[in-house]
Amino acid sequence: MLNPRVRRAAERLLPKFLLRALDPFEARVSERLAAFAKEIMDRSLVLDAGAGECRYAPLFKAHRYVAIDSSVGDATWDYSKLDVIGDLEQIPLPADEFDAVISVVVLEHTRRPQQVVDEMARVMRPHGKLFLVVPNQWEVHQPPNDFFRFTNYGLTHLLTVSGLHVSKIEPVGGFFWLMARRCVNALTFFQGGIKWPIFFVLAPFLGLLLPVLFYFADSLDQQRDFTLGYICVGEKKPSVM
Repeated sequence: MLNPRVRRAAERLLPKFLLRALDPFEARVSERLAAFAKEIMDRSLVLDAGAGECRYAPLFKAHRYVAIDSSVGDATWDYSKLDVIGDLEQIPLPADEFDAVISVVVLEHTRRPQQVVDEMARVMRPHGKLFLVVPNQWEVHQPPNDFFRFTNYGLTHLLTVSGLHVSKIEPVGGFFWLMARRCVNALTFFQGGIKWPIFFVLAPFLGLLLPVLFYFADSLDQQRDFTLGYICVGEKKPSVM
């Protein structure tokens, strides 16, 4: 991973359109999640499952936002904004309570992803909505709590077993967005000590020029078998009496 100070400097200095090209995954997820927040009724009760530092809370100002996390994912994070500290495998909240559940790049950090999806479905009301984001072609992150990667077929299986209808599964980019991320990842091998001069020589190419070119080339990949991850929207089926 890039040095946090380097990343913060880039976010401060680069224009937004360049940041979008350098981190299209985050940009696409934020865009889709903002649209999801507008699609559900105002004052809906929304659970952010694995909320971390509650970075997506501002998107749900028109709703009743509840944040839950185990608070062990990243030692550097501030978990003080959480409403509930708890295990997603046994969510300590009532059944049929929430109009929507969101969970962004969290499922890979759980040891029993099927049980976690079951719990998300349990706390949702009938016809409640699930917004789920999972990685596919990602590096290991937040070790040692990083266990799984998911395909669209795996996602469909998880949601279907939990009694959810899959409304949409969207790949987040294709081969060239993946290559753009790998270019930026390559810079991580040139951080620290005497390697910093090499980092600054390579950064304009691996950290800017090539990622931007790959960002715009991504439309060439129509198959999307290579992807950074998936955005999935599901709906809880009402129980049949």
